[in-house]
Amino acid sequence: MNPSEITRRLEKSNLDNNEPDGNPGFLSRSEITHGEHPLSLGKSSIWNQFFRDSEIMEQIDRDINRTHPDMHFFSGDSTFAKSNREALRNILIVFAKLNPGIRYVQGMNEILAPLFYVYKNDPNEESAASVEADTFFCFVELLSGFRDNFVQQLDNSVVGIRSTITRLSQLLKEHDEELWRHLEMTTKVNPQFYAFRWITLLLTQEFNFADCLFIWDTLLSDPDGPQETLLRICCAMLIIVRKRLLAGDFTSNLKLLQHYPPTNISHLLYVANKLRVHLAG
Repeated sequence: MNPSEITRRLEKSNLDNNEPDGNPGFLSRSEITHGEHPLSLGKSSIWNQFFRDSEIMEQIDRDINRTHPDMHFFSGDSTFAKSNREALRNILIVFAKLNPGIRYVQGMNEILAPLFYVYKNDPNEESAASVEADTFFCFVELLSGFRDNFVQQLDNSVVGIRSTITRLSQLLKEHDEELWRHLEMTTKVNPQFYAFRWITLLLTQEFNFADCLFIWDTLLSDPDGPQETLLRICCAMLIIVRKRLLAGDFTSNLKLLQHYPPTNISHLLYVANKLRVHLAG
């Protein structure tokens, strides 16, 4: 219901109840302030807030309807799938309202989906009643470590996404300078061309859903924390396909990294862990 509809209903209620125009409960149209005008752009305007909320909800709805269309858990017309999509929507809307500095950023649905899936499939029936609440808590906790990647004003800061991508580049250089030099100096493949999606969406778009859950088990349980673990896994992804990258040019390498090939996840995580040992030594 928009602000105009609310106003009309309140005025009708006043007339039906034969309330005097001077009723202190509600404002008449003549008493509506500039900030309550539909064309007002003020930050405190209820209309401005309404339009912003509506825009965010529309974006959330579009993204949720595109979430894992290959999975009956999220997609389709079944009551089960619809209820799961509604739960995702509720969580993202509440998050956006409680975090005005970030609100909703496209792709957050992809980060939320694995968390909700795991909680929804918890065999403990007592946990079923709190699936949305538990998922919301973990979603907030997870994003707390990556929130700066979603704040556009921080993109060029020491904590923004570009700084994080630079750290990945430095990590590759420390571990495999030959590959780093070929990618960034010879073929001119800017790591932002592929690593932006890897990092901001926590690899959810690079692997199938089951493999993503496997990777997240390590990502969320590693004592070094998810941020450092994610960078090591991303670096390991480059190292695993180094032969193809060293033999490739700009076009082939960019295509390879933007459409990462199927790989053995156990081996990927082994290489990532070996990288930690290498750096520690």
